[in-house]
Amino acid sequence: MPQLHVSSRGRSPASRRVAGSAVLAAVMAAVILAGCGKGQEKAAAAPAGAAPPPPEVGVVVATPGDIGLVTELPGRLEASRIAQVRARAAGILQERLFREGSDVKAGQPLFRIDAAPYTAAAQSAQAGLARAEANAAQAKALADRYKPLVEANAVSKQEYANAVASQKAAEADVAVGRASVATSRINLGYATVTAPISGRIGRSLVTEGALVGQSDVTQLAVIQQINPLYVNFTQSANDALALRRAMAEGKLKRADGAGAASVRVVLEGGTEYALPGKLLFTDLTVDPTTGQVTLRAEVPNPKGELLPGLYVRVRIEQAQVDNAIALPQQAVTRTQQGDTVTVVGSTVRSVNSSLPGRAYSVPPS
Repeated sequence: MPQLHVSSRGRSPASRRVAGSAVLAAVMAAVILAGCGKGQEKAAAAPAGAAPPPPEVGVVVATPGDIGLVTELPGRLEASRIAQVRARAAGILQERLFREGSDVKAGQPLFRIDAAPYTAAAQSAQAGLARAEANAAQAKALADRYKPLVEANAVSKQEYANAVASQKAAEADVAVGRASVATSRINLGYATVTAPISGRIGRSLVTEGALVGQSDVTQLAVIQQINPLYVNFTQSANDALALRRAMAEGKLKRADGAGAASVRVVLEGGTEYALPGKLLFTDLTVDPTTGQVTLRAEVPNPKGELLPGLYVRVRIEQAQVDNAIALPQQAVTRTQQGDTVTVVGSTVRSVNSSLPGRAYSVPPS
């Protein structure tokens, strides 16, 4: 049987002395194809009975460094703010003032309800205020006239007290009238329905001519703020606790330092969204049914490429390992006895690769 031969010609002495730093990249499919093709060519050219040459393999040099532990978790996008547009005034819907599916600004008029009853109510309240102010002026004049007379005993103290009480009652009526005017103006303003927040508005839930707000607060539309977006995802509580324990013991360190952890959104098909997000919080409660904890990240969405409700994968770097060696996944052979890698030194040998805890992956650069 032919023996595997790996040449170290041209390698520096320092490179040959690094035990365990040269890792065999076992890309089996490529090796088999290359070996078969070259073997057939050389077998045709070699004399009959000659042994075939050893297969050619690739070798990479693994250098220690800080390696981020990246976890990929399932998640779903959610609007950062959601507002239901409702009719707060009762009446006939006369006009829709926006284009469905467009972006609107906070305070922008969206619907117009028949304002005639509210205009009349505002005018009536204004007239009531004017009458109250006139009565208050008359009561004040009477009280002012009685004041010197009561000092001269020209009128009784009771008559003066009654005049002062009438003045205060008239002033209270003025305050009531002003409140009625303010209320009527508020109700008149409700006849024009405006956007409570900035965002993207969906379809109109009612049409012109519909009676709205008669018995309840009718929902007219929904506005969602999609820049930024939230992405909610879950992680095993055991994994989260293991990470915290490892960081507390100094085995791992925070990947973000003092800031928020960076996250990446992976769309369907494996495409990675261009803009990174940041982790906002990790929920303190574990779901008793699934044993998962919920995490939330914020992702910028200036062009509106992402939509609420979309299922995504989230890559989050939660910790880093100091002085670790990163190996290509193709270089690790997984068996029932464990993971092994082939190391090239003075000899070629397979060694066990102990992976603590669960397996983490580093995304391609």
